[in-house]
Amino acid sequence: MSRIGKMPVAVPAGVDVLVKADQISVKGAGGTLHLTQNALVKVTNDAGTLSFQPANESRQANAMSGTMRQLVNNMVVGVTKGFEKKLNLVGVGYKAQAQGAKLNLTVGYSHPVNKDMPDGIAVATPTPTEIVIKGADRQRVGQVAAEIRAIRPPEPYKGKGIRYSDEKIIIKETKKK
Repeated sequence: MSRIGKMPVAVPAGVDVLVKADQISVKGAGGTLHLTQNALVKVTNDAGTLSFQPANESRQANAMSGTMRQLVNNMVVGVTKGFEKKLNLVGVGYKAQAQGAKLNLTVGYSHPVNKDMPDGIAVATPTPTEIVIKGADRQRVGQVAAEIRAIRPPEPYKGKGIRYSDEKIIIKETKKK
């Protein structure tokens, strides 16, 4: 059996987990998240502890039990603490400005780039060259961060562009005559 799937998920106080036949719902201070339940995994709620068992002995059910356990754990962490991604802008004149649910970027194009944030995602710019994306759904936070980074990915010669705060860019050597 999957080693991750064997570990139970502890549900902290203030978080409600509802396990139905087709869906798992997690409700907390950060909002409500839903996950479609897989037929290969049996989920049981024992007084604030969720456990995940494969429905049969197949390899796919074993792998899916670990996947479902981690997805539900991310939902529980998301509604309690939330997730965040930090992006940095590197380049002369590159700046970002958050206005409510919009992000305005000036990243070297002839026009400013405006990005609307989906529901459940908050964006902040503590400094003009730093973007912080927060939300309860880990997948959506990562997807929005990837979409913003794709507007101007870092280039390998000067390192200009939008990068994750922990990302290291390997600078290439320029062509010699």
